Amino acid sequence: MSAAHAPGSWGRIFLPFALGYYLSYLLRTVNAVISPALSGELGLSAADLGLLTSTYFLSFGLAQIPVGIALDRFGPRRVEGGLMLLTALGAVAFAVGDSLAALGGARALIGVGVSACLMGALKGFAMWYPVERQSSMTGYIMAAGALGALTASAPVEALLPLMGWRGVFWIIAGLALTISAWIFMSLPDEASHAGGESIGAALRSAARIFPAPAFLRFAASSMFFTGGFMAMQSLWAVPWMMHVSGLTLAQAAAYLVALNVGMLCGQLSIGVLGARLAHNGVRPLNLLQFGYAGMLVVQLCILFDLGPLLLLWFLLGVLSSVNAQTYLATAANFPRQVFARVSTSINLMAFAGAFAVQWGLGLALDALQGAGRTMPASLSIAFGGLIAVQVLAYLPLLPWKRGTRP
Repeated sequence: MSAAHAPGSWGRIFLPFALGYYLSYLLRTVNAVISPALSGELGLSAADLGLLTSTYFLSFGLAQIPVGIALDRFGPRRVEGGLMLLTALGAVAFAVGDSLAALGGARALIGVGVSACLMGALKGFAMWYPVERQSSMTGYIMAAGALGALTASAPVEALLPLMGWRGVFWIIAGLALTISAWIFMSLPDEASHAGGESIGAALRSAARIFPAPAFLRFAASSMFFTGGFMAMQSLWAVPWMMHVSGLTLAQAAAYLVALNVGMLCGQLSIGVLGARLAHNGVRPLNLLQFGYAGMLVVQLCILFDLGPLLLLWFLLGVLSSVNAQTYLATAANFPRQVFARVSTSINLMAFAGAFAVQWGLGLALDALQGAGRTMPASLSIAFGGLIAVQVLAYLPLLPWKRGTRP
């Protein structure tokens, strides 16, 4: 814990993690703004675009279990610092890619490269900050991600006429190299306290998490609320705004800013109020119940055009900030020593959901348009289907049994 109390610990520990998660979230959402340019230059269909963008989520999700074990064994400095080098390589490959296969492979490499950015930060905070600061640090690191999403909206859209999407990715490659160097030079070189546990034992421990009822209770909501929000935020929100709401790309980018500002406000609010809420008996599960119910209402209002559109997208961002509470709510049901593995397991469900929703919406749009429906009608049907699945995923979070622990 002493590292967090040393002079300059904010710059030595928090800022490298924050910049890494900032870049991770920027890369997660940047395709929403560059998608029209990608489609025009490469002739991509909606399904192609959904598959291309979702390869990030697929590779990110597949990396979660190995990342959790690696963080336990080697610590965040070595794991995240090394993976940031892969991020830089993936960004370079994306910048020079000229086909769907090449860009998909590059985006998959990026997904692996940033797969430790959030979990590495949470692990590092647990290692180097006192318990009473955990809630605040988690809120602040999530706010750094929201800033990355903000950068991926209007600022990136403003850069496109100047340097194109390829130039944007050259800048990202340089930033990833800078973060990697900062992590290696700045973070304490400490591994976690995994002891002499073998890789086989670690894998068996991770495998026992998935069939546990306490894990399954949160799996579906992680897939279709967290994953569904990421799929919309990182790609399909902009086509919705342009085709259904009739906005220009610049206007849609501005609305995406409102969504991401809302997410930033929500994360900062949880960071500031988290300890007080916990003291008053508000548990992570309660935040999920409230936030997800609100998301359903707001999404229905967007679907049926009920209320000021800009305000609705802002509120959706605010309410989505409860997504991070899934890690705490799920891990509360397991021994503390497997926190990293439980967190990466629930993170895997979120990214599996993001992949399925993002690609699935693209397939649905192509099929509906092939059947003669317009793009706005197809988007409305697909979005309505997502909301229906989210309603089903919300049911396990309800207090069916008295005394259910988060």
